[in-house]
Amino acid sequence: RWFPGGVAVPAALAAAVALQAAAARVAAGPDPRTDLVDRLRARIAAEVPEVDVAGPAARDDRLPHVLTFSCLYVDGEAVVTALDRAGFAVASGSACTSATEQPSHVLAAMGALTQGNVRLSLPVGTRAADVERFCDVLPGVVADIRRAAGLTDL
Repeated sequence: RWFPGGVAVPAALAAAVALQAAAARVAAGPDPRTDLVDRLRARIAAEVPEVDVAGPAARDDRLPHVLTFSCLYVDGEAVVTALDRAGFAVASGSACTSATEQPSHVLAAMGALTQGNVRLSLPVGTRAADVERFCDVLPGVVADIRRAAGLTDL
């Protein structure tokens, strides 16, 4: 009833292959990106002044590959643009409001800041060196944006 003329065999096959791949990842053990997100959480919180790292710190209470943070007094899009220039693909806001200018109701419900958010999604294969380079670059990016806005006493 979902596919005119019968079952969508290519879609069914694709779903089966995706399920096999997901089962293989689960069988392989914990997602190595969890450690990378832990590292990001720790360094961003320690090295970027006036930052809010959203979501639970407990590994079992969050996705293993996603991190959202917000820097006070900084536009998220400005951070995204500057990080793009430095070779990092990140997004601002949250996935639930990526196509709107409205603050994220999910972030608000979590008690997180709803303006100036930056969302990282680590793809499979992200290396520790990539995370370290991001953490080395981010504090300077945020400081430069704040300085350009006339904020120097943070």
